[in-house]
Amino acid sequence: MNHSHEHHQLDSRRMALSATLHCLLGCAIGEMIGVTIGTSFGFQPHQTVILAAILSFVSGYSVSTTPLLRAKLSFPKALKLVFAADTLSILTMTIVDNIVMLTVPGAMDKNLANPVYWLSRVLSLSAAFVVAFPVNAYLLRRDKGHALTHEYHH
Repeated sequence: MNHSHEHHQLDSRRMALSATLHCLLGCAIGEMIGVTIGTSFGFQPHQTVILAAILSFVSGYSVSTTPLLRAKLSFPKALKLVFAADTLSILTMTIVDNIVMLTVPGAMDKNLANPVYWLSRVLSLSAAFVVAFPVNAYLLRRDKGHALTHEYHH
């Protein structure tokens, strides 16, 4: 491998890491709020998952739209870019996060004071990151995903 190719691969991995962390932040906000509401109010697990998934998309899109609006893009254009850039990553994270939360015994039944809740959150968000990283790397290699919005984040 030549130096230029190695440098490009490193830049590509850094960009995928940045995109995945950015997406994780957005997703985690909605997921945690949704699961917290669902577990606090005694929702059934499927109701909690639906709420968490919806809020994950809302918060994920919101986190991604804000820098585009600051870059003076119109709201419709920013939202269109964010839908194209983030949907697959958010969907991947939401599915993985909720599968883990549903499979950890008691994770969906605990309140915020219970360590099982927080340990399951760490596990679920870590798993979501691990699965979404190659998805984001794949999209970036094809000039999709966060590559569509990268120029507006400077």
